[in-house]
Amino acid sequence: MAAVADVVFIDGLRVQALIGVYQAERGAAQPLLFDVEMTLDTRSAGGSDALADTVDYAVVAQAIQATCAQSGFALVEALAETVAAQLLRDFPIQAVLLRVTKPQAVPAARGVGVRIVRTRDAA
Repeated sequence: MAAVADVVFIDGLRVQALIGVYQAERGAAQPLLFDVEMTLDTRSAGGSDALADTVDYAVVAQAIQATCAQSGFALVEALAETVAAQLLRDFPIQAVLLRVTKPQAVPAARGVGVRIVRTRDAA
C-alpha cells in the first residue's frame, strides 16, 4: 500500500518578529510570511468530520505567532528550525514544509527567505 501524503496547509500567515543580522533590523519587529504544509493522514477526519481527528490549523497559527513574537534570532534559518521542531513536537504530523519569507529584507526583491522540510524521524 502506498504511503498517505495528505497535507493540511496555512498559506501566507503574517507574523511579526524581531529578526535580522544588521543593527538596523534589531530595533523593531519586522513582518514575516509563513507558508506551512503539514503532512498527516486525514482519512479519519474525512470520515468522522471531527476536529480531534486532524490538526487544528488555527492552533498551529497561534503557536507560530507566539514563537515569532518572542523571537530574537539573527537568521530566518534559525527561526524556521525552531518552528519546525515545535510543530513536529506539539502536533500529530509526520512532516512539515515551512517557507518563511522576509518581505522587507532586500528592497529590490518581493521577498527573501528559506524553505525547509523536516520529518518526525529527523526532529
